[in-house]
Amino acid sequence: MLRLEKRPSPSRLWTGATPLLAVLLTMLAGGAMFALLGSDPVVAIRTIFWDPLFGEFAFYYRGQLLVKAAPLILIAIGLSLGFRAGIWNIGAEGQYIVGAIVGAAVGLAAYPTESRLIFPAMILAGAFAGWLWAMIPAILKTRFNTNEILVSLMLVYVAEAMLASVSSGLLRNPDGMGFPGSRNFKDYPAAHNAFLIEGAGVHWGVVAAMIAVIFAYVLLGRHVLGFHIRLTGEAPRAARFAGVNPSLLVVVCLGISGALAGLAGLFEVSGPAGQISIDFNSGYGFTAIIVAFLGRLHPVGILLAGLLMALTYVGGDAAASALGLPSAAIQLLQGMLLFFLLAVDVLANFRIRFGRTEAA
Repeated sequence: MLRLEKRPSPSRLWTGATPLLAVLLTMLAGGAMFALLGSDPVVAIRTIFWDPLFGEFAFYYRGQLLVKAAPLILIAIGLSLGFRAGIWNIGAEGQYIVGAIVGAAVGLAAYPTESRLIFPAMILAGAFAGWLWAMIPAILKTRFNTNEILVSLMLVYVAEAMLASVSSGLLRNPDGMGFPGSRNFKDYPAAHNAFLIEGAGVHWGVVAAMIAVIFAYVLLGRHVLGFHIRLTGEAPRAARFAGVNPSLLVVVCLGISGALAGLAGLFEVSGPAGQISIDFNSGYGFTAIIVAFLGRLHPVGILLAGLLMALTYVGGDAAASALGLPSAAIQLLQGMLLFFLLAVDVLANFRIRFGRTEAA
């Protein structure tokens, strides 16, 4: 009989190998899914995972890779800090939306003024809005012991309702002939998150993502706050004896993740997206959860996982246009990554044993 036997301590080999194995299993299962949809599985997998990096139009796709990866990395870095401490912010999508709304509103309020201070003001507004939105579940958690998972998740739907409202109301383009959506920031240079290196896909959001990775690496490895975060997640009782304030940790972790998600929303709306619209939110806040766990909640791992997930976006768009694959199939492929990671992750803590168990 097949049974699982608890390991004395987690296996380092399996801990490092499971993300790679999860990616391999995702490719195999995705290939089977594409075959059922009537496409050549080898061609589909090659189009998604190989062509954007080494194909004919690789230079263009590599730039898009950075554009797609930046918000995922920014959000996932913030989420990972809370996840390490056992604080579960599932509402980063809402913080991403609110950061985009408030940051865009600051820029649009200054239209058509041309000033170098407008874009920095938008950055501060986006980060503050994301932080403020994350403070709602943080305060409710610390004051009334509510579940931060449910509160943060429900706030996503509130943020989506706000997005629909301002797109057709407060922030609607007065010159847009009644259509929902704000002015396009590409036509407003002072508020536009333009590419710093033309054709390379590098804008201020990419720079912020790299800074966030370095910041998180130093915080977790060199700062007392990072020690408290790791200690609380690994040994909550020891953390209490060490004098860690759990309420303060909830506020700090949720605040950082909310601010980074708000920044991601601001950089996206003022750059690649270009405007506030009803369908602005693209699920980055939820996909970043997969990125955080695929990267093992480690800053460098998140950087690599964000690039991998961005590859599925860019390659998925290429496969959808070249092979006619539905977008839902690409989303399912992304979900498979988390499913297989969680499934294979069992092997880090358990051994597979064959045979009958002996009676005591």
